[in-house]
Amino acid sequence: MRTFVLAGGCFWCLDAVYRTLDGVTDVVSGYAGGTVVDPSYEAVCTGQTGHAEVVAVSFDETVIPQDVILDVFFTLHDPRQLNRQGNDVGTQYRSAMFYEDDLQKALFEEAIARADSLWDGGIVTTLEPLRDFYTAEDYHQDFFAKNPGQGYCLAVAVPKVNKVRKSFASYIRN
Repeated sequence: MRTFVLAGGCFWCLDAVYRTLDGVTDVVSGYAGGTVVDPSYEAVCTGQTGHAEVVAVSFDETVIPQDVILDVFFTLHDPRQLNRQGNDVGTQYRSAMFYEDDLQKALFEEAIARADSLWDGGIVTTLEPLRDFYTAEDYHQDFFAKNPGQGYCLAVAVPKVNKVRKSFASYIRN
């Protein structure tokens, strides 16, 4: 099992997409990259804690390759937008990859290089050491499945889920 901690805008979208993939064993929404111990959602939303909304994606490499997990990440959000994704604006929505060690950092650098050609350059995704991960409040976990009719989910998450389903059809759960 491997786990990657990734930030690409609102964690609800990343959570919704990764839960559709075969081989993903767990997705936990949380916060990383900040200076406040055990921040609340409300505090993170102020942009003052330094945290990003992230997901910790755990997966079985014998079912889904780590490169696919990372390529999905660069498919489901626009890594050229600095400190935002669409109408979600602030450092808490930055595109970031939080690495645990030098090997993971190198793997993330390779994924950024692949994405750079996909997006014709301009990638602003940051590589940051994973110092702490704080699990988000319960109501953020598996938010899309619990709130499929919610406006944000319909307008933002559904198109991202559909895009990944189309691009990575062979890895979608049956």
